[in-house]
Amino acid sequence: MRVLIAPDKYAGTLTAPEAATAIAAGWARRAPADELDLAPMADGGPGFVDVLQSALGGELLAVTVRGPHGDPTPATLLLADGTAYVESAQACGLALTGGRGAEHATTYGVGELLLAARDAGASRVVVGLGGSGSNDGGAGLLAALGATADRPLDQGGAALAGIGTVSLPRVDLEIVAATDVDSPLTGLFGATKTFGPQKGLAEDRLPVLDGALQDLAAAADRRLALEKGAGAAGGLGYALLLLGATQSPGVSLVAEAIGLPERARAADLVVTGEGAFDFSSRAGKVPHGVAEAAAAAARPCVVLAGRVDVGAREMRALGVESAYSLVDLVGERAALADPRGSLERLAERVARTWSRP
Repeated sequence: MRVLIAPDKYAGTLTAPEAATAIAAGWARRAPADELDLAPMADGGPGFVDVLQSALGGELLAVTVRGPHGDPTPATLLLADGTAYVESAQACGLALTGGRGAEHATTYGVGELLLAARDAGASRVVVGLGGSGSNDGGAGLLAALGATADRPLDQGGAALAGIGTVSLPRVDLEIVAATDVDSPLTGLFGATKTFGPQKGLAEDRLPVLDGALQDLAAAADRRLALEKGAGAAGGLGYALLLLGATQSPGVSLVAEAIGLPERARAADLVVTGEGAFDFSSRAGKVPHGVAEAAAAAARPCVVLAGRVDVGAREMRALGVESAYSLVDLVGERAALADPRGSLERLAERVARTWSRP
């Protein structure tokens, strides 16, 4: 049996390549004759550059940028055939903030990544959005590129309250925003109210921060604030749209780069996974993108996740046949203590069900 293994990272525990290797190891214990094709995935968040570098080759350029709280932070951009690929999480990611200080976290370093890409000779930049610890609507990025306003743009979302004027910079780059969600900038399903709690924002601060982003949108462009992906990465998607960026689902971009559709057609079964398979998986995340590729190839798709928080009906709507949880198998403490071994065990159990005898 031919099995395509195409997981995302398991946030905080396993990178996408580590997860793919663990699934393959567990599967092989149960079904050693199966042919396993490992295709680590990303949706624009952490791991975006590494996955693309494995697929595209190119040159990795090390740079230092301003981190979300102002500290010098190392980052890497990928140069391949005149295009630079950058990962916003390297400059403003949740891993850098530790879930603290989101009100004041800046995306200034992401703007510095774009400048580094331009200085390296790139005419096109693909910005992977996801996994951010910031919530400033991309104001910091705009500041790094030369934007000015009547409020500080580089001191986080809280500093934007009451902003009335913004002068946008001209950027001589073709920009693609590779988004991991299709949320608008503000409102009930916007960047702050949907993802703010994950970044450590207190419940009573959500309306305040959402209001600050509404002020930014009123000063810059209300229409673009409603676009899909404007709320990606704490509103970084919005700032890139202000600069004329085109929006593309990050998972689709990665899928094309690694030849996922063709590899799905060559498989009998497609396996994907992520840390939490939940409602957000519907909006541009890896399992949804992989399931779409499997459906187009008329192949079944199953999910191995740290936690499964969707029901059978929603699962089917996503194109997933079945989903299996690490927490249900070994418990949360064991899953966190030994994520690789736990994922191997889960894969071995799933192979018992899905691999042909």
